[in-house]
Amino acid sequence: MKKVKSGAEVLENLDGKKTVRAGLITNPTAVTAELRPTYDILKEKFTLAAMFSPEHGVRGDAQAGAEITEYVDSVTGITVYSTYGRGKETAAAAMRELDCVFFDIADIGSRYYTYQYTMTEAMQNCAAAGIPFVVLDRPPVIGCFAEGNILDVKYSSFVGKYATAARTGLTIGEFAKYINESEKIGCDLTVVPCENVRRDMYFEETGLPFVLPSPNIPTVDAALVYVGTCLFEGTNLSEGRGTTKPFELFGAPWMRCRDVIEKIGKQDGCLLRETYFTPQFSKHAGTLCAGLQLHVTDRAAFRPFDVGVRLVHTIRELHPEFEYRSFIKNLFGSDELCADNFDCERYLAGLEAPLAEYKRNIAPYFLYE
Repeated sequence: MKKVKSGAEVLENLDGKKTVRAGLITNPTAVTAELRPTYDILKEKFTLAAMFSPEHGVRGDAQAGAEITEYVDSVTGITVYSTYGRGKETAAAAMRELDCVFFDIADIGSRYYTYQYTMTEAMQNCAAAGIPFVVLDRPPVIGCFAEGNILDVKYSSFVGKYATAARTGLTIGEFAKYINESEKIGCDLTVVPCENVRRDMYFEETGLPFVLPSPNIPTVDAALVYVGTCLFEGTNLSEGRGTTKPFELFGAPWMRCRDVIEKIGKQDGCLLRETYFTPQFSKHAGTLCAGLQLHVTDRAAFRPFDVGVRLVHTIRELHPEFEYRSFIKNLFGSDELCADNFDCERYLAGLEAPLAEYKRNIAPYFLYE
């Protein structure tokens, strides 16, 4: 098999220009196969004048939702501006002082993940200022397979902004191309593609080192199940934050695990195991939870979104203690999951036609076979 190269590694072999004042939106995933940071590459080829932080920070040192303030990076001496939270306007103003902005962050391919919206907001800022925007593409983490429901834009938020599938089926570079066109952003966009990537690749097949995309996605399987079990964020169950298996573990002190396993039945491509865990932070921190661990046994057969919806529905039916949080409609991209008469199997069967249309819409923006 030919060696897979990320967009950053392709950039190493392209010419730069030191008179160009560049900015970089980045995090710890922006490294080469030898773990050389992308900011080092840009410093050699351009004048790297600013860096921009997404959720979790440039160094991955902030937990979900944590505010990040403007600061000087101790390694590079470059000022870092936060594009997440209250620092957005300051970051946008800093971008307008640059000649171009680069984006290099590994996305996991799920609609709920905030990095893709950090990118598109930056594209909008650059479009308004007439500044070129360059995406250094990254290989897929969980393959480029579209799956799940299509977001109703009435529920647009930073955990789901556009009418995309729950599992987007796109690399971050393809997502940029698709949204730039479909949302008429009008950005002067360049995507530097990866080399030797296939759409059906999981990250282990790339031969590249896996760097945590965010603090609670420690493995490829965590990224895969996240497409479904992230929905527990919108409930009063723990989604396993504060454990060693976030998103693969979920539960609550009051959950009756065996009843859930019996009612939901066998699911394709995975097994459910009764377990117990004590989260060290987030929901139910310091409290013993009864829960389940989701073990993926066959990635090709496993449908994380379908399994996630069935789990949420089943646990809701069996437990009077179950509650939704206010943002569940934004996370799910619809109000249907909250309906008292929600018919789970009918709902999932009804996703086939809109998903097929979505697949047709995104196909022209594919960079890889």
